[in-house]
Amino acid sequence: MQINKIMSYTFDKEDLKQIDAIKAKYPTVQSATMPVLWYAQDKFGHVNAEVQHLVATTLDIPESHVHGVATFYTQYYKKEMGKYVLDVCTCFSCQVCGGYDMLHYIEDKLGIKAGETTPDGKFSIQEAECLGACGYAPMLQVTNDVYVNHLTKEKIDSMIDGLKEDKLPEYEEILPPQLISKD
Repeated sequence: MQINKIMSYTFDKEDLKQIDAIKAKYPTVQSATMPVLWYAQDKFGHVNAEVQHLVATTLDIPESHVHGVATFYTQYYKKEMGKYVLDVCTCFSCQVCGGYDMLHYIEDKLGIKAGETTPDGKFSIQEAECLGACGYAPMLQVTNDVYVNHLTKEKIDSMIDGLKEDKLPEYEEILPPQLISKD
Protein backbone atom coordinates (compact mmCIF):
# COMPACT_ATOMS: atom_id res chain seq x y z
CA MET A 1 0.00 0.00 0.00
CA GLN A 2 1.43 3.36 -0.98
CA ILE A 3 0.90 6.30 1.33
CA ASN A 4 0.38 9.64 -0.38
CA LYS A 5 2.58 12.28 1.17
CA ILE A 6 1.52 15.87 1.36
CA MET A 7 4.40 17.91 0.03
CA SER A 8 5.03 21.34 1.46
CA TYR A 9 8.43 21.45 -0.23
CA THR A 10 8.82 21.75 -3.98
CA PHE A 11 11.47 22.50 -6.55
CA ASP A 12 10.55 25.16 -9.09
CA LYS A 13 11.62 25.18 -12.76
CA GLU A 14 14.91 26.94 -11.98
CA ASP A 15 15.69 24.42 -9.24
CA LEU A 16 15.01 21.54 -11.61
CA LYS A 17 17.31 23.11 -14.19
CA GLN A 18 20.07 23.36 -11.55
CA ILE A 19 19.46 19.77 -10.47
CA ASP A 20 19.69 18.58 -14.10
CA ALA A 21 23.05 20.38 -14.35
CA ILE A 22 24.20 18.60 -11.18
CA LYS A 23 23.03 15.21 -12.49
CA ALA A 24 24.91 15.77 -15.77
CA LYS A 25 28.21 15.82 -13.85
CA TYR A 26 27.84 12.24 -12.60
CA PRO A 27 27.86 8.83 -14.28
CA THR A 28 24.72 7.69 -12.42
CA VAL A 29 21.84 9.58 -10.90
CA GLN A 30 22.53 8.02 -7.47
CA SER A 31 25.97 9.63 -7.56
CA ALA A 32 24.25 13.03 -7.59
CA THR A 33 22.49 12.38 -4.27
CA MET A 34 24.92 14.31 -2.08
CA PRO A 35 25.09 17.49 -4.17
CA VAL A 36 21.32 17.49 -4.67
CA LEU A 37 20.86 17.13 -0.91
CA TRP A 38 23.21 20.11 -0.47
CA TYR A 39 21.16 22.04 -3.01
CA ALA A 40 17.97 21.17 -1.13
CA GLN A 41 19.50 22.11 2.22
CA ASP A 42 20.59 25.47 0.81
CA LYS A 43 17.05 26.06 -0.44
CA PHE A 44 15.05 24.81 2.56
CA GLY A 45 17.58 25.08 5.41
CA HIS A 46 17.40 21.36 6.21
CA VAL A 47 16.70 17.96 4.68
CA ASN A 48 13.94 16.58 6.89
CA ALA A 49 11.94 13.51 5.83
CA GLU A 50 9.74 15.52 3.44
CA VAL A 51 12.75 17.09 1.73
CA GLN A 52 14.43 13.68 1.48
CA HIS A 53 11.25 12.37 -0.17
CA LEU A 54 11.31 15.30 -2.62
CA VAL A 55 14.96 14.62 -3.51
CA ALA A 56 14.27 10.91 -4.02
CA THR A 57 11.23 11.64 -6.19
CA THR A 58 13.09 14.28 -8.20
CA LEU A 59 16.04 11.94 -8.82
CA ASP A 60 13.75 8.92 -9.28
CA ILE A 61 15.79 6.85 -6.83
CA PRO A 62 14.77 4.93 -3.72
CA GLU A 63 13.92 7.08 -0.73
CA SER A 64 15.94 4.67 1.42
CA HIS A 65 19.09 5.61 -0.51
CA VAL A 66 18.53 9.34 0.04
CA HIS A 67 17.70 8.75 3.70
CA GLY A 68 20.85 6.66 4.15
CA VAL A 69 23.02 9.42 2.72
CA ALA A 70 21.28 12.21 4.65
CA THR A 71 21.52 10.40 7.98
CA PHE A 72 25.11 9.23 7.51
CA TYR A 73 26.52 12.74 7.20
CA THR A 74 26.11 15.12 10.14
CA GLN A 75 26.43 18.13 7.83
CA TYR A 76 22.91 17.48 6.56
CA TYR A 77 20.38 18.92 9.00
CA LYS A 78 17.48 16.52 9.49
CA LYS A 79 15.32 19.13 11.19
CA GLU A 80 14.84 22.87 10.99
CA MET A 81 17.85 24.68 12.41
CA GLY A 82 18.76 28.20 13.30
CA LYS A 83 20.28 30.54 10.76
CA TYR A 84 23.68 29.89 12.34
CA VAL A 85 24.50 26.35 13.41
CA LEU A 86 27.41 26.16 15.83
CA ASP A 87 28.98 22.71 15.57
CA VAL A 88 31.23 22.50 18.62
CA CYS A 89 33.83 19.77 18.39
CA THR A 90 33.82 17.57 21.48
CA CYS A 91 35.99 14.70 20.28
CA PHE A 92 38.99 13.66 22.38
CA SER A 93 41.48 16.30 21.18
CA CYS A 94 39.04 19.16 21.61
CA GLN A 95 37.76 17.65 24.87
CA VAL A 96 41.25 17.63 26.39
CA CYS A 97 41.75 21.25 25.30
CA GLY A 98 38.46 22.52 26.74
CA GLY A 99 35.87 21.64 24.09
CA TYR A 100 33.17 20.89 26.64
CA ASP A 101 34.00 24.07 28.55
CA MET A 102 33.47 26.04 25.34
CA LEU A 103 30.27 24.13 24.52
CA HIS A 104 28.83 24.86 27.97
CA TYR A 105 29.88 28.51 27.73
CA ILE A 106 28.01 28.84 24.41
CA GLU A 107 24.97 27.07 25.86
CA ASP A 108 24.93 29.47 28.83
CA LYS A 109 25.48 32.50 26.60
CA LEU A 110 22.64 31.59 24.22
CA GLY A 111 20.35 30.07 26.85
CA ILE A 112 19.92 26.77 25.01
CA LYS A 113 21.47 23.30 25.12
CA ALA A 114 23.15 21.31 22.36
CA GLY A 115 20.45 20.09 19.98
CA GLU A 116 18.29 23.16 20.53
CA THR A 117 17.61 26.40 18.65
CA THR A 118 17.17 29.86 20.14
CA PRO A 119 13.54 31.11 20.21
CA ASP A 120 14.39 33.77 17.59
CA GLY A 121 15.66 31.08 15.19
CA LYS A 122 19.08 32.69 14.95
CA PHE A 123 21.28 29.99 16.55
CA SER A 124 21.39 26.23 16.92
CA ILE A 125 24.08 24.37 18.83
CA GLN A 126 25.29 20.86 18.04
CA GLU A 127 28.08 18.66 19.31
CA ALA A 128 30.34 17.47 16.52
CA GLU A 129 32.33 14.28 16.85
CA CYS A 130 35.36 15.51 14.88
CA LEU A 131 35.87 18.36 12.45
CA GLY A 132 39.42 17.38 11.53
CA ALA A 133 41.20 20.34 13.09
CA CYS A 134 42.67 18.69 16.18
CA GLY A 135 45.76 20.88 16.10
CA TYR A 136 43.58 23.97 16.58
CA ALA A 137 41.49 22.70 19.48
CA PRO A 138 39.14 23.62 20.91
CA MET A 139 37.23 24.66 17.82
CA LEU A 140 33.84 24.90 16.16
CA GLN A 141 32.35 25.29 12.71
CA VAL A 142 29.68 27.82 11.77
CA THR A 143 26.92 26.40 9.54
CA ASN A 144 29.12 23.96 7.60
CA ASP A 145 31.43 26.81 6.63
CA VAL A 146 33.94 28.83 8.64
CA TYR A 147 36.06 27.18 11.33
CA VAL A 148 36.75 29.14 14.51
CA ASN A 149 39.92 27.75 16.04
CA HIS A 150 41.65 28.03 19.43
CA LEU A 151 38.38 28.96 21.11
CA THR A 152 38.34 31.22 24.14
CA LYS A 153 35.40 32.85 25.88
CA GLU A 154 36.44 36.18 24.38
CA LYS A 155 36.62 34.70 20.87
CA ILE A 156 33.16 33.14 21.34
CA ASP A 157 31.71 36.45 22.58
CA SER A 158 33.11 38.27 19.55
CA MET A 159 31.89 35.58 17.14
CA ILE A 160 28.34 35.54 18.56
CA ASP A 161 28.15 39.34 18.58
CA GLY A 162 29.20 39.34 14.93
CA LEU A 163 26.71 36.65 13.97
CA LYS A 164 23.92 38.59 15.66
CA GLU A 165 24.72 41.28 13.08
CA ASP A 166 24.96 38.64 10.31
CA LYS A 167 28.74 38.94 10.06
CA LEU A 168 30.46 35.58 9.61
CA PRO A 169 33.81 35.17 11.34
CA GLU A 170 36.80 35.90 9.15
CA TYR A 171 38.61 32.97 7.58
CA GLU A 172 41.63 32.23 9.73
CA GLU A 173 44.64 30.84 7.90
CA ILE A 174 46.64 28.55 10.12
CA LEU A 175 49.83 27.25 8.59
CA PRO A 176 51.43 23.98 9.63
CA PRO A 177 54.66 24.43 11.60
CA GLN A 178 56.75 23.28 8.61
CA LEU A 179 55.60 26.30 6.59
CA ILE A 180 56.10 28.95 9.25
CA SER A 181 59.26 30.95 8.68
CA LYS A 182 61.70 30.80 11.58
CA ASP A 183 63.46 34.07 10.60
